[in-house]
Amino acid sequence: MAKSKEKFLARDLRKNGLSMKEIAERLKVSKGSVSLWCFDIKLTKKQIQILHDKMVRGSYKGRAIGAKIQKDRKRRNIETFLLQGKRDIPELKKGELFIGGLGLYWGEGSKKSAVRFYNSDPGAVTFMMRWFREILKIEESRFYMYININNIHKKRLQAVIDYWSKITRINAKQFRKPSLIKTKNKKVYDNFSEHYGTLCIRIAKSSSLLYQILGWIEAMKGAG
Repeated sequence: MAKSKEKFLARDLRKNGLSMKEIAERLKVSKGSVSLWCFDIKLTKKQIQILHDKMVRGSYKGRAIGAKIQKDRKRRNIETFLLQGKRDIPELKKGELFIGGLGLYWGEGSKKSAVRFYNSDPGAVTFMMRWFREILKIEESRFYMYININNIHKKRLQAVIDYWSKITRINAKQFRKPSLIKTKNKKVYDNFSEHYGTLCIRIAKSSSLLYQILGWIEAMKGAG
């Protein structure tokens, strides 16, 4: 038979515990041929366990490669749309900044008692600080910052405060005592040291300003 040599080698490899796929790849024959040649060979429990472990490792490796491909694709998409966004939206004019900040406050700001804006996104926080400074002309001394973060980050509080201080360009002395959330979190995150909680920007003596903002929002609702 033309394939008698490959059949002999396939059976020998199978007896040594190799998988059908490994044998087919090594001998450059089809997996179906290997299966036909070796169907009657029984593997030991140890050999079966070894093949199982190889399969699991291969599965993890495959998922890791797939995750990297997805991550790279996502990064390229973000970069592409970031460039497109910069072309579509040049430097905001004052009126556009006013509407943009108003819309963001509508979604994420407090509607009771005083002006407070909550967010964990540094980009959104940066935008709103610009809005408060340039549109509402808020003095620096009127800003007070509050951080909400899980209790597991207690030892990192100074780093968290320094982070938000840099983002907002507000002196750390204007940050109030952080609110530590005591919810137990059993999950371990890879980006633990990159988590900075949620920041609340509060403006002192701002009840009248809040009513003005809410009035603008009401007016924007009816605009069309």
